[in-house]
Amino acid sequence: MNAKASPVAVTTNRHAPPAAAPAVAHAGMANAIRALAMDAVEQAKSGHPGLPMGAADIATVLFTQFLKFDPAAPAWADRDRFVLSAGHGSMLIYALLYLTGYEAMTIEQIKKFRQLGSITAGHPEFGHTPGVETTTGPLGQGLANAVGMAIAERHLAAVFGGIVDHKTYVLASDGDLMEGVSQEAIALAGHLKLNKLIVLFDDNGISIDGALSLTDSVDQVKRFEAAGWAASRVDGHDPAAIAAALEKAQSSDKPVLIACKTTIGYGAPSKAGKSSAHGSPLGADEIKGARDKLGWSHAPFEIPADILSQWRQAGERSKGAHAEWSQRLAALDAAQRAEFTRRMAGDLPKQALTDAVAAVKQSLAATPKEIATRTACEFALESLIPALPEMIGGSADLTGSNNTRTKSMKAMSAADFSGRFIHYGVREHGMASAMNGMALHGGIIPYSGTFLVFSDYCRPAIRLAALMGERVIHIMTHDSIGLGEDGPTHQPVEHLAALRAIPNLLVFRPADAVETLECWQLALEARRRPSVLALTRQNLPQLSQNFLSSNRCTAGAYEIAAADGKAEVSIFATGSEVAIAVEARKLLAAKGVAARVVSVPCFELLMEAPETARRATIGDAKVKIGVEAAIRQGWDAIIGTDGLFVGMNSFGASAPYKELYKKFGITADAVAAGALRKLGKS
Repeated sequence: MNAKASPVAVTTNRHAPPAAAPAVAHAGMANAIRALAMDAVEQAKSGHPGLPMGAADIATVLFTQFLKFDPAAPAWADRDRFVLSAGHGSMLIYALLYLTGYEAMTIEQIKKFRQLGSITAGHPEFGHTPGVETTTGPLGQGLANAVGMAIAERHLAAVFGGIVDHKTYVLASDGDLMEGVSQEAIALAGHLKLNKLIVLFDDNGISIDGALSLTDSVDQVKRFEAAGWAASRVDGHDPAAIAAALEKAQSSDKPVLIACKTTIGYGAPSKAGKSSAHGSPLGADEIKGARDKLGWSHAPFEIPADILSQWRQAGERSKGAHAEWSQRLAALDAAQRAEFTRRMAGDLPKQALTDAVAAVKQSLAATPKEIATRTACEFALESLIPALPEMIGGSADLTGSNNTRTKSMKAMSAADFSGRFIHYGVREHGMASAMNGMALHGGIIPYSGTFLVFSDYCRPAIRLAALMGERVIHIMTHDSIGLGEDGPTHQPVEHLAALRAIPNLLVFRPADAVETLECWQLALEARRRPSVLALTRQNLPQLSQNFLSSNRCTAGAYEIAAADGKAEVSIFATGSEVAIAVEARKLLAAKGVAARVVSVPCFELLMEAPETARRATIGDAKVKIGVEAAIRQGWDAIIGTDGLFVGMNSFGASAPYKELYKKFGITADAVAAGALRKLGKS
C-alpha cells in the first residue's frame, strides 16, 4: 500500500458539517472500491478491474470532498455532473453509487455485474442506471459529452442566474485522450474558457497492448495547456495532493486538467502496473494476494460497517446544498420558475410550437416558395427559434451553407454564454458529441449543421444519441449529387442508408418547404430519439400549396399525388426526387397509365406505422418504383425485391447538378420509361 494514502482521514466538509462518527482512513474507503471491483469482475468472469483499482484514490477524494450530488435525487438539476469517460472501468462508478447510497444500486446489483437484467452493464448506460450521466465505452465520447454539459451549464446560468451553478467532472483514460474526438473537444472547451469543467486524467501509462510508450509520447499537460487549459500533474495515490489540485481547480478561470499518475490494478501483487490488469479478471490467487497487500481481510462483496457508514455519510454531504437550492428555486419569480422547470423536464411549449408551425404554413400557403430545403429550414427556424428558447443551434464552420443561424441569433462566446448559436469550427465529431452532452444535461434542445457526407464524422456520436434516446437534431445539407460541382468527395450516396440503419434514429428527407417545417416539428416532438434532416442545396418546387393544420409527415409517407383512377403504378420518392416523381406521373398519364406518387419523408415512421396503415400507404399497384438520388439499400421494404429503383449505384461526379441527374438517369423520363417497361407497354 502506498504510504501516502494510509494516514489521511476523510473529511466531508464542503457542503455539510463533518460527520460525528470517527473518520475512516482514506485507504479503507478507497480499498472498498478496489475490493468491489475485483470481486464483481471475478464473479462475472469478465470486465476491467485495473482502472477502478488504480483510480480508487482519485474517486474517493472527489466523491467525499468535492462532488455536489444527492443519491436520493439523482436528477437534481444543479448537481455536479460526473462522467466516467473511461467507461470500461464501469465498476468504479457502480461501486461509488452503491457505497454512497443510491437506492437502486444494491449489493445484489453489484453481484450481477454484466448479467442480463442487471443495472450494472459492462459499460455505463444512461437511463439504465440512476447516477450514470452518459453512456460511455467508445473512448473519447464521455470527455466530449462533458464539454457539452459544461456549455449547457454556462448557457443556462446566463439565462436563469444563480439557480444554475455546478461543475462537470470527468475521469478520462489515456485511450480517451488518444481518440481524435478528444482534440476537437478540448480545443472547443479551451476556446470557450469552460472553467467549470475539470478533467481527472488516470495517467497509468498502460494500454491493452502494453506500455503506452509503444504507441504514444504526447505530453498531455502541454497539449492541454496549448488548448487553453490549466493543467498540472499529481500523484494519483496521494489523497492530499489530489485534494489540493481539486481545490485549486474550483477557482480556475480556464478548464482544468489534473493528470493523476496512477498504477493500474493498484494492489495486485503481480499484475499491478501491467496490461494484464486491464481487461480480464485477476484470478483467485491474484485477488487473494491483493487482499493481503491492501490489508483487506473481508469476504467477497463484504464492506465493513464503519467504512460503509462513512461512505453513506459522504453521500449525505450535499443534502444541505440541495435543500438550500430548492429554497432558491421556490423563491424565483413564478414564471421564471415554471420556465426553468419546463425546460429541465424536456417538455415543449406546446402552444407556442403549434402557433409557430401554423404561422409558417399560412405564410407558405399564401406565398409558395421554390427554394432549397436548406433555405426552407432557415425560414422555419425564423419562427421556431423565438417560440422555443431551449433551442441552441450551431454549425461546423458551414453556417452560410447549412442555414442554421437566423438573423436574431447571437453567437455564444466565452464573454457571453447567453448566445444561442455556437460556432463549432471544423469539428463535426466534437460538435455531435457536445450536442449529446447538452441534451443529457437538460434544459436545451441542441441542433447543428454540416454536410450530409460529413455525417461519417458524426456517426459515433449519432449512434450513442440513438442508444441513449436523446433529442439531438442534425441538419445535414447538400444531401445528394444535387450539390453539383463539388463532386463525388462531397456528394453523399450511401449515407442515407447508413443513417437509416441506426436503430431509434429518425432520418427525414423533406420534399419541399412545407415538409421541411413538418419534419422539424416531428424532430422537436421526438422526445426520446435523435433526428437527421437531410436537406438540398438546389431549389425545389413547393408541392404542398394548400394550408393544412395536420402534419402529413407524421405517418412517414403519404400520397402527395393521386392516380386518375385505379393506380397501375405507385412511385415512391424522397426529398428532391419527389418533384421528379410528380413529373413522371404526368408523363405516364399522357400514355394512359394511372400512377400515384407517395412522398416518403421518413422511412422509420412509415415502418413503425400500424400494418394496416402502412399497407394502405404502399398500396397494391402492379408496379412499384422507388426514386432517390442514393443507393437502393433499404428501399425493398417499400417497393419489394421486384420493384424498380431509380437512383445511384456508384459515386457521383463534378458537374452542374442538372447534368448529373441526366448522367445518372434520375429523371422523370427514366422513371416513366421504367414503369412502362415493367407494365410491358414500352
